[in-house]
Amino acid sequence: MGSAIVIGTGVIGAATALALARAGWIVTSVDRNAMAGHGSTSASSGVIRMHYSTREGTALSWEGQHHWADWAGYLGLPDGTALAPFRKVGCLVMKHASNGDLRRNMEHSEALGIPFEVWEPETIRKRLAQPDLRCFWPPRRPDHGAFGMPTGGNIAGGVFWPDAGYVSDPALAAQNLLAAAAARGAQIVRGEVTGILRDTRVRGLHLADGRELRADVVVNVGGPASSRLNRMAGVAAGMAVTTRPQRMETAYLPGPPDFDMARDGIVVSDADIGCYAKPDVGGGVSVGTEGPACDTPDWIEGDTTERDTVGEQAEVQAMRYAQRIPTVPLPRRMAGAVGIYDVTEDWLPIYDRSDLPGFYMACGTSGNQFKNAPVAGRIMAALIAHCEGGGDHDRTPLAFTLPYTGNTIDLGHFSRLRQANPASSFSVLG
Repeated sequence: MGSAIVIGTGVIGAATALALARAGWIVTSVDRNAMAGHGSTSASSGVIRMHYSTREGTALSWEGQHHWADWAGYLGLPDGTALAPFRKVGCLVMKHASNGDLRRNMEHSEALGIPFEVWEPETIRKRLAQPDLRCFWPPRRPDHGAFGMPTGGNIAGGVFWPDAGYVSDPALAAQNLLAAAAARGAQIVRGEVTGILRDTRVRGLHLADGRELRADVVVNVGGPASSRLNRMAGVAAGMAVTTRPQRMETAYLPGPPDFDMARDGIVVSDADIGCYAKPDVGGGVSVGTEGPACDTPDWIEGDTTERDTVGEQAEVQAMRYAQRIPTVPLPRRMAGAVGIYDVTEDWLPIYDRSDLPGFYMACGTSGNQFKNAPVAGRIMAALIAHCEGGGDHDRTPLAFTLPYTGNTIDLGHFSRLRQANPASSFSVLG
């Protein structure tokens, strides 16, 4: 093995640094933020779920769940280290015509041995806080004249994945990973990347303060900065799928009265109202958008934003959620989080090499890959070893066996050369 620079200390960058360090690489992690996880990871909802649109995505998420369930064992940090807790509360997904009544998701789960339960409306009513199960499709914004008006029919049921849940402190999860990488010798450098050193292959990078860092391999895990970094490396033209930064808002609401959200709340994905919701340890609930047609994407030119407080979009999500849970309090001043996502055209990630030898990418991961971070790190380490050892991943994609579950996935699924995957949900659901 040689030396590797990992750009980014978000949850996936930190996981990649750990996997490379464990594989024997001399690792340097570089980030402009003061602490690991203080970029887009800090705004993640931290949901751990298994309902993905593709077989590979489902297998990856099931493998990821096993890492979170064995977080202390996977990290190997000293006893007494504060660890990001995984709360296994389960995830309910409402059946809906737009998701094919979840038939494909259930098929993937059956094939991969993932437990799930089919819930009738009566069970949903028992497990949620006095839900209104009338249908409101299509999702609308509050300024629509028919907003809040039922459109006929009722939710016919849902599918519940009991092993799902959420990580209550996503930034701490990234810090755990980076601490484990540091224990294996990884060095951490703070600085803004302003250039990629290259000739016939990558040689390292420039930092804004004038420093140069040299390495045999550079891995772009820059989150919303990934497209800028790819342009610096001169590799963007060789990609069939690309990444782009998008500003996202999440609303924080108090929990419904007479319902203990911290104890009894579950993760809910609800295509009928275009929202997902997760409980918070403090007893509240976080509500995000699933990207329905009425929510115009908030694309931004750079990879940061001065609009760092929530606004209209968070209010829209809160009001749509209140259609399903009418007793939820809607505060006069909305609280929430703003994140900058890094997304591809099909919302599936790129875990791949590039056209520049030695320059690798773990990009387009925002919104739906937090849960897969530990596995993504292992994938990148295996892919780098394969390509640096002479393997032609473009011609013959690497097959990767997932260590906890034993399932094998085709890493060509995450190639930069793929066409947009028609099986994708083309949304944050992946």
